[in-house]
Amino acid sequence: MLDLQNRMNSKVHSDWMKQGFAWYRAAWIECGELMDHYGYKWWKKQHPDLAQVQLEVVDIWHFGMSALFKDGVDIASMASAIESELADHQPSGLDVLAATEALAEYCLRTKGFSVPLFWDLMTASELSFDDLYKQYVGKNVLNFFRQDHGYKDGSYKKVWQGEEDNVHLVEILAQSDVTSSQFADDVYQGLAARYPRA
Repeated sequence: MLDLQNRMNSKVHSDWMKQGFAWYRAAWIECGELMDHYGYKWWKKQHPDLAQVQLEVVDIWHFGMSALFKDGVDIASMASAIESELADHQPSGLDVLAATEALAEYCLRTKGFSVPLFWDLMTASELSFDDLYKQYVGKNVLNFFRQDHGYKDGSYKKVWQGEEDNVHLVEILAQSDVTSSQFADDVYQGLAARYPRA
């Protein structure tokens, strides 16, 4: 996933690590979007949309991983550091809203990202590491698809057939075989088949 994230970031800006992008800010903003999908408004009837909550967790992971990159540190070393952090962490048992707030607070306070707090959020959102991988690859493919279809210049259409592209992605992932060597290509082709041609 670190390698895929580096490739995606490089597609957006070839020298992305030297740009000083505020990845932590994007991560905590995604936390707010997650809360909208989960529901926090006691003054109106709401039902958690767990599939969309999980997609927001995956979006947070994109920005969180990006925040972890440091110039001169190779991906294998980063992966080892993540494994060590997780090995030493005992999940907190927080619910979705509290885990989201804990991660957002950490991002704001440190201008960084906490993998252990992210794991707490994954657990609260009923997202396993296998599911994170599947959904991350799917969202990574969607991000490449967006870039290939005009996201950067503003010509990309995010809503197709009355649904956001994320909703289409959830449906495509549900029908895809994550063990296939063509998994990423299958997801891309599924998006291409649904995207409006004009």
